[in-house]
Amino acid sequence: MGAVTKEDLMELKNISQPVSGDKEIFYLETQINQEKNRYETKIFSLNKQTKKRKEWGDSGSVNTAIQLSPNKKWLAFLSNEKTEKKMQLKVMSVEGGKAFSLTDEEEGVQSFKWTPNSSSIYFQTSKSTKNKEKDSEKKELPEPAIYDEVTYKLDGQGILDREKVFQLKKIMLSTKSSELIYETEKSVQLNYVGKDESFVIISDERNKEDEWDFGGTVYWLDTETKKQRSLSESIPHGEFSYGAMNASEDYLLLAGHDYTYGFVTQTKIYGYNLQTNQLSCLTTELDREIGDVLVGDFQQQTKGVEIEWLTDKTYLYPVSHQGKLQLYKGEIQGAQELLFDEPVHLTDASLDRNSMKLVVGYSTFSNPSELAEIDLANPIMRSLYNPNEEYMASHQLVEPERFWFKGADDWDIEGWYLSPVDDTKKHPAILYIHGGPQVAYGETFFHEMQTLVHKGYGVIMINPRGGNSYGQEFVASILNAYGDKDYEDLMLGTDAVLADHSNIDREKLFVTGGSYGGFMTNWIVGHTNRFRAAVTQRSISNWISFYGTSDIGPFFVPYQLGADLTDTDALWKMSPLAYAQDATTPLLLIHGQEDLRCPLEQGEQFYIAMKRQKIETKMMTFPKSSHGLSRNGLPNLRMKRLEAIEQWFSEHGDTK
Repeated sequence: MGAVTKEDLMELKNISQPVSGDKEIFYLETQINQEKNRYETKIFSLNKQTKKRKEWGDSGSVNTAIQLSPNKKWLAFLSNEKTEKKMQLKVMSVEGGKAFSLTDEEEGVQSFKWTPNSSSIYFQTSKSTKNKEKDSEKKELPEPAIYDEVTYKLDGQGILDREKVFQLKKIMLSTKSSELIYETEKSVQLNYVGKDESFVIISDERNKEDEWDFGGTVYWLDTETKKQRSLSESIPHGEFSYGAMNASEDYLLLAGHDYTYGFVTQTKIYGYNLQTNQLSCLTTELDREIGDVLVGDFQQQTKGVEIEWLTDKTYLYPVSHQGKLQLYKGEIQGAQELLFDEPVHLTDASLDRNSMKLVVGYSTFSNPSELAEIDLANPIMRSLYNPNEEYMASHQLVEPERFWFKGADDWDIEGWYLSPVDDTKKHPAILYIHGGPQVAYGETFFHEMQTLVHKGYGVIMINPRGGNSYGQEFVASILNAYGDKDYEDLMLGTDAVLADHSNIDREKLFVTGGSYGGFMTNWIVGHTNRFRAAVTQRSISNWISFYGTSDIGPFFVPYQLGADLTDTDALWKMSPLAYAQDATTPLLLIHGQEDLRCPLEQGEQFYIAMKRQKIETKMMTFPKSSHGLSRNGLPNLRMKRLEAIEQWFSEHGDTK
């Protein structure tokens, strides 16, 4: 069996966004084009009877956001065929033939929804308000960026362009004529188009007048009068997103919470009765996180498992629980039933109402991506197509050992241990800490972890307190206490793995992690010397400057740490930089130059602090790279990053 290498990332494919037609199951398939250094996404279909595959779409490098028309005669999607940058709306017959363009928007199309009668499509775009003639005269001269709002930048986008308006348009399939439905100065999300088109459902900011009121809600927008009303007015300080509208259009499902525990408040299912205009929580007694919080490094172009109506009174929804994504059936009267509970990560799902089967994309620790279906009458998953079948047959993908241990305060903590391929002799091990922290490791594929075990390392993956999918108390326990009991959980988890695996060389332990995992790596090297070397990625080192430089700092810091710039002593005590003088561990710092979530200055501060201690230290910064470098960064830079991590640990552990 062949070894898994970093270059294998170019060979592997992932499936996403499956949707079931009358004869075909349509889905996306994404693979890296190494020569062009980009991700390419194509549309395929799988014939339900013959199982033959067929490619659809056009010559664009990215064809995505596939939607079947309600009458299932047309396939609509977004493509960058001409521009290679701006996505435009395309449509083609499911009987075959060439795709044709519906839009030619200067700023491209962001999203769209079919009308119920399949005759037209509502779509979102934007329009620049700049004086183009004036701009062309000054194109040789640089201009200052001016902003006067708290949120003026976003990771992955940069400084926000305020000289534009956002538009909701409708375009006819037959004539390609379009009309403007709604225009606003800030971006909104189109969720649903009413059957008679008298209204649409959109998501927007909760309080547009107060920029410090962080949160969002769902609005009913009258398409004629342009008046809108919030559907969560009864919970004025909540965070809500669209779930699903039932077929009778008299009941709407939302996903949201009331900020009782700030950002870490569990997401619940809420029902909005459109006849009484009342909002009520339907999952009050369920101590589970609604939605997907599992982290991996492989999936591309996924939408996730969305809330679906089964009947006018019952619905299906995803739940993250102990490293898995479960499926629950709910009733608007409040009853909840667990339907599907397997050790997999459901990355996408779409309901075929004719057969009442879910078409899903899924992943496991040892299976990158597969297309399958789940019969809701007997919820067992049946495989339909594996794009990596040949690869998996010729490569040894390691299954981890799942374990539980007693963490701080005798809490039950879950983890996974991936043994190296050759587990018969002494070997080094890496404690790999996830980001968030309100996410979770779980039953999903990590290309990076597989390459590390084939390099001879054991990999320890732990979900310490503060992570999600273990109940409200568990995820909220980290508030105002970063680096406390969560640090103890990680150290006790490492001890538990060492106790159960005598082949691990205790003198060759390493630690790494990104984002919160980078914060914790910085914290660890300032509090213990048990690790031989460390790699901190896209890290946090100083909560005081993070507050003023991160795109989410002004909101994240007070919610998570219980302090702001009026209490710098409290923020400093939770900052790894405060303990850098106690560090002795050789450290490699990895950071994206365009990271606005954990800005580059966070890594730079810790780098200089370590150099001041005369500790062996190296820093690597990556151009054209935001916070998601390890997951969706430029392919060649992802390879350079992984190579640097392997080399750093090899140099300090003699693992060659």
